[in-house]
Amino acid sequence: MLVRIAAWTLLLHLIEILVWAFLYVWRGAMPDFTTSAYFSAVTYTTTGYGDLVLPKEWRLVGGVEALTGILMCGLSTGLFFAVFTDVFGINRRSSGRNL
Repeated sequence: MLVRIAAWTLLLHLIEILVWAFLYVWRGAMPDFTTSAYFSAVTYTTTGYGDLVLPKEWRLVGGVEALTGILMCGLSTGLFFAVFTDVFGINRRSSGRNL
């Protein structure tokens, strides 16, 4: 079950990265989809190599993608932790202890 949750989470992140990449190509901010997908993945994961940059008028949008990526990764971590806790029964109520 945990592997399935992780796989679905990764798939959803990949879809979001590809949506951002499509946006950059569609609006002319990047020359082609491959370059755009690479830039989007690097930006979404906040790696930010700096080998590709958006045109001046698009730079704020790149920051929004980075912010979105870090928030979604944090949300995914919380979701995965909640599922992990539920699967293994790791909570104070189920342990029988009154804290």
